[in-house]
Amino acid sequence: MRLTRSLGVNLHPTSLPGGRLGPEAYAFVDWLATAGARYWQILPLNPPDEFGSPYASASAFACSPELLADPESAVALSELRRFERENAYWIADWSAFEGGSAVAEQVRFEREWLALRRYAAERGVRLVGDVPIYVAEGSCDHAAHPEIFLPGDFVAGAPPDDLNEIGQKWGNPLYDWDALTRTGYRWWIERLRRMLALFDVVRIDHFRAFAGYWMVPAEAETARDGHWAVGPGPGMFRAAEAELGELPVVVEDLGVITPDVEALRDELGFPGMAIILWAFEGPPDNPHRLENHREHQVVYTSTHDTDTLAGAFSDRDAWELLELTLSSRAALAMVPAQDVLGLGSEARMNRPGVIGGNWGWRLGPGQLGPGDAARLRAAAESARRV
Repeated sequence: MRLTRSLGVNLHPTSLPGGRLGPEAYAFVDWLATAGARYWQILPLNPPDEFGSPYASASAFACSPELLADPESAVALSELRRFERENAYWIADWSAFEGGSAVAEQVRFEREWLALRRYAAERGVRLVGDVPIYVAEGSCDHAAHPEIFLPGDFVAGAPPDDLNEIGQKWGNPLYDWDALTRTGYRWWIERLRRMLALFDVVRIDHFRAFAGYWMVPAEAETARDGHWAVGPGPGMFRAAEAELGELPVVVEDLGVITPDVEALRDELGFPGMAIILWAFEGPPDNPHRLENHREHQVVYTSTHDTDTLAGAFSDRDAWELLELTLSSRAALAMVPAQDVLGLGSEARMNRPGVIGGNWGWRLGPGQLGPGDAARLRAAAESARRV
């Protein structure tokens, strides 16, 4: 993944004024082009769970029909058959799992999404997707491929850290990496094939699990009782590269990051992440401090899992922090729309560990206007990102 000095903006389609892939999505692409942004990063497109989280989806391959601008549009038999041929690895499982009009919904989604992607490409905007590391318990993937998951004695999670003293018990099934290796990593390769059919770049969530992952006893109350297990290393990515070509991948290397995680990231040549929100505390070697940023990296003002700049730093000028982010030596700077607008904690997307009340933030009509685009473009030009 080769990055040039550039700017991107984070905004999930559900946060558009209409919450769908309709006229507001195209208007946002125009806004991005005017602002000098070359990337639009979103959260996973998979169907969200009952709480609205796209990270706990019933499918790692299907896309959410809730985003459709026209959910009743006609679908020709030839379209259905072509889609079934091109997505044979997963669509029959999803159809059996979801039932009814599942295939037609995916055909409609592909039609709308690829039209939007073409429109963005014509305006120099590339789409960045997100690949959650784990699948949900009881999901279509878990049911259709039980052989690639460990028994349920242990579940996924994250160890205690500075942000969460009891860690996080996510509850997802863990991969049986030995079994996946015997299949040549087929499920993961097909998953990446699917993501690269939808996006220009993908972000791998919780990349550190490929070096080492946290196993939590299923009956444990918190993640404190977990332990580390050795991850699969570079094998899956090498196998995917051999079949799919060079992978346009960015990795989320946040959390408890040890030297083996950094070594794996650098061996594979994937850009990692730095977060300005975390740049002002910790020791001198804090990787989020501006002086410790690397060129082959993506720097964010904040993320969907953190507070906004204005919410976290009520005593500082959020726009100055945005400009500080753009000044980073990191090649790509990503700015959530909330930080472009200087919004406070009320605009936060997610509070990890809190059930309910997340994933619902949405722009008001006209809230992100031409003046905001002009201001962001001027800042990006000053930082040589346009």
